[in-house]
Amino acid sequence: MFNVFRLSDFDVKEIQSILDSAQAFADGKKVDYQGQKVVSNLFFEPSTRTHYSFDMAALRLGCKTQNVDVANSSVQKGETLYDTVKLFEAIGSDVIVIRHSQNNYFEDLKGIQVPILNGGDGTGNHPTQSLLDLLTIRQEFGHFEGLKCMIVGDIKHSRVAHTNYEVMTRLGMEVYFSGPEEFAEGQEHYVPFEEMLDQVDIVMLLRVQHERHASLMKLSKEEYHKRYGLTVEKMKKMKETAIIMHPAPFNRGVEIADDVVESEKSRIFKQMKNGVFVRMALIDKALQHG
Repeated sequence: MFNVFRLSDFDVKEIQSILDSAQAFADGKKVDYQGQKVVSNLFFEPSTRTHYSFDMAALRLGCKTQNVDVANSSVQKGETLYDTVKLFEAIGSDVIVIRHSQNNYFEDLKGIQVPILNGGDGTGNHPTQSLLDLLTIRQEFGHFEGLKCMIVGDIKHSRVAHTNYEVMTRLGMEVYFSGPEEFAEGQEHYVPFEEMLDQVDIVMLLRVQHERHASLMKLSKEEYHKRYGLTVEKMKKMKETAIIMHPAPFNRGVEIADDVVESEKSRIFKQMKNGVFVRMALIDKALQHG
Protein backbone atom coordinates (compact mmCIF):
# COMPACT_ATOMS: atom_id res chain seq x y z
CA MET A 1 0.00 0.00 0.00
CA PHE A 2 1.31 3.44 -0.94
CA ASN A 3 1.16 5.99 1.90
CA VAL A 4 2.82 9.41 1.98
CA PHE A 5 3.55 10.40 5.57
CA ARG A 6 7.08 11.86 5.53
CA LEU A 7 9.47 12.49 2.66
CA SER A 8 12.19 10.95 4.83
CA ASP A 9 10.45 7.62 4.20
CA PHE A 10 11.47 7.86 0.52
CA ASP A 11 14.98 7.57 -0.87
CA VAL A 12 16.35 9.98 -3.47
CA LYS A 13 15.57 7.65 -6.36
CA GLU A 14 11.93 7.35 -5.24
CA ILE A 15 11.61 11.12 -4.87
CA GLN A 16 13.00 11.67 -8.38
CA SER A 17 10.54 9.07 -9.69
CA ILE A 18 7.60 10.93 -8.12
CA LEU A 19 8.86 14.17 -9.68
CA ASP A 20 9.14 12.42 -13.05
CA SER A 21 5.51 11.32 -12.77
CA ALA A 22 4.41 14.83 -11.78
CA GLN A 23 6.32 16.29 -14.73
CA ALA A 24 4.56 13.83 -17.05
CA PHE A 25 1.21 15.21 -15.89
CA ALA A 26 2.53 18.74 -16.34
CA ASP A 27 3.47 17.78 -19.90
CA GLY A 28 -0.06 16.56 -20.64
CA LYS A 29 -0.24 12.91 -19.55
CA LYS A 30 -3.86 11.76 -19.23
CA VAL A 31 -5.27 9.24 -16.75
CA ASP A 32 -9.01 8.72 -16.37
CA TYR A 33 -10.51 6.60 -13.60
CA GLN A 34 -13.97 7.33 -15.06
CA GLY A 35 -15.60 8.13 -11.74
CA GLN A 36 -14.84 4.70 -10.31
CA LYS A 37 -12.54 5.93 -7.52
CA VAL A 38 -13.23 8.23 -4.56
CA VAL A 39 -10.73 10.57 -2.89
CA SER A 40 -11.80 11.87 0.53
CA ASN A 41 -10.26 15.12 1.79
CA LEU A 42 -10.21 15.43 5.59
CA PHE A 43 -8.81 18.82 6.56
CA PHE A 44 -8.85 19.46 10.30
CA GLU A 45 -7.10 22.81 9.78
CA PRO A 46 -7.96 25.64 7.39
CA SER A 47 -6.44 25.22 3.93
CA THR A 48 -7.02 26.60 0.47
CA ARG A 49 -4.06 25.66 -1.76
CA THR A 50 -3.37 22.17 -0.42
CA HIS A 51 -7.02 21.22 0.00
CA TYR A 52 -8.33 22.38 -3.33
CA SER A 53 -5.31 21.38 -5.37
CA PHE A 54 -5.82 17.84 -4.05
CA ASP A 55 -9.47 18.19 -5.03
CA MET A 56 -8.54 19.45 -8.49
CA ALA A 57 -5.93 16.71 -8.90
CA ALA A 58 -8.51 14.04 -8.14
CA LEU A 59 -11.03 15.58 -10.52
CA ARG A 60 -8.46 15.75 -13.33
CA LEU A 61 -7.81 12.04 -12.81
CA GLY A 62 -11.51 11.34 -13.26
CA CYS A 63 -12.10 10.56 -9.57
CA LYS A 64 -15.00 11.58 -7.41
CA THR A 65 -14.22 13.58 -4.27
CA GLN A 66 -15.60 14.04 -0.79
CA ASN A 67 -14.63 17.26 0.97
CA VAL A 68 -15.44 16.75 4.62
CA ASP A 69 -16.92 19.58 6.67
CA VAL A 70 -15.07 18.86 9.91
CA ALA A 71 -16.83 21.70 11.74
CA ASN A 72 -20.14 19.88 11.28
CA SER A 73 -18.89 16.32 11.70
CA SER A 74 -18.84 13.92 14.64
CA VAL A 75 -15.38 15.21 15.49
CA GLN A 76 -17.30 17.91 17.36
CA LYS A 77 -18.90 15.14 19.44
CA GLY A 78 -15.54 13.75 20.49
CA GLU A 79 -14.96 11.17 17.77
CA THR A 80 -11.30 10.18 17.52
CA LEU A 81 -9.23 10.71 14.40
CA TYR A 82 -8.88 6.94 14.01
CA ASP A 83 -12.65 6.40 14.14
CA THR A 84 -13.26 9.21 11.64
CA VAL A 85 -10.74 7.76 9.19
CA LYS A 86 -12.06 4.23 9.80
CA LEU A 87 -15.50 5.48 8.75
CA PHE A 88 -14.21 6.67 5.38
CA GLU A 89 -12.42 3.38 4.89
CA ALA A 90 -15.65 1.51 5.72
CA ILE A 91 -17.86 3.48 3.33
CA GLY A 92 -15.51 2.94 0.40
CA SER A 93 -12.92 5.72 0.08
CA ASP A 94 -10.04 4.69 -2.18
CA VAL A 95 -7.59 7.39 -1.01
CA ILE A 96 -7.78 9.61 2.07
CA VAL A 97 -6.00 12.98 2.28
CA ILE A 98 -5.53 14.34 5.81
CA ARG A 99 -4.29 17.59 7.31
CA HIS A 100 -4.16 17.71 11.09
CA SER A 101 -2.70 19.96 13.79
CA GLN A 102 -1.14 16.99 15.60
CA ASN A 103 2.46 16.20 14.74
CA ASN A 104 2.78 12.71 13.25
CA TYR A 105 -0.99 12.09 13.52
CA PHE A 106 -0.56 9.15 11.13
CA GLU A 107 1.08 7.12 13.89
CA ASP A 108 -2.42 6.80 15.39
CA LEU A 109 -3.79 5.29 12.17
CA LYS A 110 -2.03 1.94 12.14
CA GLY A 111 -4.41 -0.67 10.83
CA ILE A 112 -6.13 1.59 8.30
CA GLN A 113 -6.09 -0.25 4.97
CA VAL A 114 -6.69 2.74 2.67
CA PRO A 115 -3.78 4.80 1.29
CA ILE A 116 -3.26 8.02 3.25
CA LEU A 117 -1.64 11.13 1.78
CA ASN A 118 -0.42 13.65 4.34
CA GLY A 119 -1.62 17.18 3.63
CA GLY A 120 0.42 18.55 6.53
CA ASP A 121 0.83 17.61 10.19
CA GLY A 122 1.37 20.17 12.93
CA THR A 123 4.82 21.73 12.65
CA GLY A 124 6.40 18.50 11.44
CA ASN A 125 5.82 17.44 7.84
CA HIS A 126 4.39 18.81 4.61
CA PRO A 127 5.56 16.28 2.01
CA THR A 128 3.42 17.39 -0.92
CA GLN A 129 4.44 21.03 -0.51
CA SER A 130 8.09 20.04 -0.57
CA LEU A 131 7.54 17.90 -3.66
CA LEU A 132 5.92 20.78 -5.54
CA ASP A 133 8.78 23.03 -4.42
CA LEU A 134 11.28 20.48 -5.75
CA LEU A 135 9.42 20.14 -9.03
CA THR A 136 9.50 23.92 -9.48
CA ILE A 137 13.22 24.04 -8.70
CA ARG A 138 14.01 21.16 -11.05
CA GLN A 139 12.04 22.81 -13.86
CA GLU A 140 13.99 26.01 -13.29
CA PHE A 141 17.55 24.70 -12.87
CA GLY A 142 17.43 21.14 -14.19
CA HIS A 143 19.20 19.77 -11.11
CA PHE A 144 19.51 20.06 -7.32
CA GLU A 145 23.18 19.38 -6.60
CA GLY A 146 25.03 22.51 -5.46
CA LEU A 147 22.04 24.86 -5.44
CA LYS A 148 21.78 27.23 -2.48
CA CYS A 149 18.42 27.94 -0.84
CA MET A 150 17.74 30.45 1.95
CA ILE A 151 14.51 29.88 3.88
CA VAL A 152 13.40 33.05 5.66
CA GLY A 153 10.90 33.51 8.48
CA ASP A 154 9.29 31.38 11.18
CA ILE A 155 11.57 28.36 10.92
CA LYS A 156 10.66 26.96 14.32
CA HIS A 157 6.96 26.41 13.58
CA SER A 158 7.17 25.70 9.85
CA ARG A 159 6.50 22.17 8.57
CA VAL A 160 7.60 23.47 5.15
CA ALA A 161 11.02 24.50 6.50
CA HIS A 162 11.50 21.23 8.36
CA THR A 163 10.54 19.04 5.41
CA ASN A 164 12.46 21.07 2.84
CA TYR A 165 15.64 21.14 4.88
CA GLU A 166 15.66 17.37 5.23
CA VAL A 167 14.96 16.53 1.60
CA MET A 168 16.95 19.34 -0.01
CA THR A 169 20.04 18.40 1.97
CA ARG A 170 19.74 14.79 0.82
CA LEU A 171 19.46 15.99 -2.78
CA GLY A 172 22.75 17.85 -2.48
CA MET A 173 21.49 21.39 -1.93
CA GLU A 174 22.87 23.85 0.60
CA VAL A 175 20.09 25.16 2.86
CA TYR A 176 20.37 28.27 5.02
CA PHE A 177 17.91 29.84 7.46
CA SER A 178 17.24 33.47 8.31
CA GLY A 179 14.67 35.49 10.23
CA PRO A 180 13.86 36.76 13.73
CA GLU A 181 15.77 35.07 16.54
CA GLU A 182 12.54 34.12 18.33
CA PHE A 183 11.65 31.93 15.35
CA ALA A 184 15.10 30.36 15.01
CA GLU A 185 15.67 26.69 15.69
CA GLY A 186 19.30 26.55 16.73
CA GLN A 187 21.96 28.73 15.14
CA GLU A 188 23.39 26.16 12.74
CA HIS A 189 23.05 27.33 9.12
CA TYR A 190 21.56 30.67 10.33
CA VAL A 191 22.67 33.62 8.21
CA PRO A 192 22.02 37.39 7.96
CA PHE A 193 19.20 37.91 5.47
CA GLU A 194 20.48 40.73 3.27
CA GLU A 195 24.08 39.52 3.33
CA MET A 196 23.09 36.22 1.71
CA LEU A 197 20.71 37.60 -0.93
CA ASP A 198 23.37 37.80 -3.62
CA GLN A 199 24.71 34.30 -2.92
CA VAL A 200 21.69 32.01 -3.08
CA ASP A 201 19.76 30.53 -6.00
CA ILE A 202 16.43 30.33 -4.19
CA VAL A 203 14.93 32.71 -1.65
CA MET A 204 12.06 30.88 0.03
CA LEU A 205 9.92 33.15 2.19
CA LEU A 206 7.64 31.87 4.94
CA ARG A 207 4.45 33.42 6.20
CA VAL A 208 4.42 34.83 9.71
CA GLN A 209 1.75 32.68 11.34
CA HIS A 210 -0.06 35.42 13.22
CA GLU A 211 -3.05 33.19 14.01
CA ARG A 212 -0.81 30.75 15.90
CA HIS A 213 2.22 32.61 17.20
CA ALA A 214 1.35 36.32 17.33
CA SER A 215 2.36 36.48 20.99
CA LEU A 216 5.91 35.39 20.10
CA MET A 217 6.45 38.19 17.59
CA LYS A 218 8.73 40.85 19.05
CA LEU A 219 8.63 42.89 15.85
CA SER A 220 5.75 44.87 14.43
CA LYS A 221 4.65 43.92 10.93
CA GLU A 222 6.29 47.10 9.66
CA GLU A 223 9.58 46.32 11.38
CA TYR A 224 9.51 42.72 10.16
CA HIS A 225 9.02 43.96 6.60
CA LYS A 226 11.90 46.38 6.95
CA ARG A 227 14.32 43.77 8.30
CA TYR A 228 13.22 40.50 6.68
CA GLY A 229 10.66 41.38 4.04
CA LEU A 230 11.64 40.99 0.39
CA THR A 231 11.19 44.33 -1.34
CA VAL A 232 11.96 45.38 -4.91
CA GLU A 233 15.17 47.04 -3.75
CA LYS A 234 16.33 43.92 -1.94
CA MET A 235 15.30 41.76 -4.88
CA LYS A 236 17.76 43.71 -7.06
CA LYS A 237 20.59 42.28 -4.95
CA MET A 238 19.70 38.71 -5.94
CA LYS A 239 21.61 36.75 -8.56
CA GLU A 240 20.29 37.18 -12.10
CA THR A 241 19.21 33.54 -12.25
CA ALA A 242 17.82 33.37 -8.70
CA ILE A 243 14.13 32.79 -8.01
CA ILE A 244 11.65 33.64 -5.26
CA MET A 245 9.39 31.01 -3.71
CA HIS A 246 6.70 31.00 -1.02
CA PRO A 247 4.38 28.17 0.13
CA ALA A 248 1.54 30.71 0.56
CA PRO A 249 -0.72 32.15 1.72
CA PHE A 250 1.45 35.23 1.94
CA ASN A 251 1.17 38.42 3.93
CA ARG A 252 1.66 41.24 1.44
CA GLY A 253 3.70 44.01 3.00
CA VAL A 254 5.09 41.73 5.71
CA GLU A 255 7.37 38.98 4.40
CA ILE A 256 6.91 40.03 0.78
CA ALA A 257 6.18 43.35 -0.89
CA ASP A 258 3.14 43.61 -3.11
CA ASP A 259 5.31 44.43 -6.16
CA VAL A 260 7.41 41.30 -5.63
CA VAL A 261 4.60 38.72 -5.51
CA GLU A 262 4.25 38.56 -9.31
CA SER A 263 7.67 39.91 -10.26
CA GLU A 264 9.81 38.25 -12.94
CA LYS A 265 11.75 36.33 -10.30
CA SER A 266 8.69 35.05 -8.49
CA ARG A 267 7.63 31.43 -8.99
CA ILE A 268 4.88 31.53 -6.37
CA PHE A 269 1.97 30.89 -8.69
CA LYS A 270 3.97 28.34 -10.66
CA GLN A 271 4.39 26.46 -7.38
CA MET A 272 0.61 26.41 -6.97
CA LYS A 273 0.16 25.11 -10.51
CA ASN A 274 2.75 22.41 -9.91
CA GLY A 275 0.91 21.41 -6.74
CA VAL A 276 -1.86 19.91 -8.86
CA PHE A 277 0.59 17.85 -10.92
CA VAL A 278 2.41 16.54 -7.84
CA ARG A 279 -0.84 15.57 -6.17
CA MET A 280 -2.09 13.91 -9.36
CA ALA A 281 1.07 11.80 -9.37
CA LEU A 282 0.59 10.77 -5.74
CA ILE A 283 -3.12 9.99 -6.04
CA ASP A 284 -2.47 7.98 -9.21
CA LYS A 285 0.34 6.01 -7.51
CA ALA A 286 -1.84 5.39 -4.43
CA LEU A 287 -4.68 4.08 -6.60
CA GLN A 288 -2.33 1.82 -8.54
CA HIS A 289 -0.78 0.35 -5.40
CA GLY A 290 -3.68 0.73 -2.95
